[in-house]
Amino acid sequence: MINHDEFQRLVTQLYSTVGELEQMFPGRHFTPDGHMVGSIGECLVADAYGLELMTASNKGYDAVTATGLKVEIKATQANSVAFRSEPQHTICIKILPDGTFEEIYNGPGALVWEQFKNKPLPSNGQFQISLTKLRKLNQSVAAQDRVAQASGSE
Repeated sequence: MINHDEFQRLVTQLYSTVGELEQMFPGRHFTPDGHMVGSIGECLVADAYGLELMTASNKGYDAVTATGLKVEIKATQANSVAFRSEPQHTICIKILPDGTFEEIYNGPGALVWEQFKNKPLPSNGQFQISLTKLRKLNQSVAAQDRVAQASGSE
């Protein structure tokens, strides 16, 4: 079991350090990206929703619920996320500098994957979808089709 408060404090500290570095070196960006954002997002979601994380780079899903639902976690600081395959369920978040996150989408992966239907696979093997589109899709997800946050989470 992780210490939720300590985890949030460390993420907040990380983003505070990024801000200080950017003030020290105007015009330079120190935004965490790539694996770091993905790992932070996976841990934030696993903590908030009571999920069991799989090993890093597990193909097709990052965590499972107590009932065995496979969940692909997508985290970003930008305005889109990318998918390589259709997940069983997906939770997409936007990480905020204070160590919290905004839930963008929480629902069946098929609803997201449907957006790529009849589109050619991009050369990098990943379909991009905007957070705006995901927010709109999220509005159509029924409560019973969402993974509920664990009690005591944000």
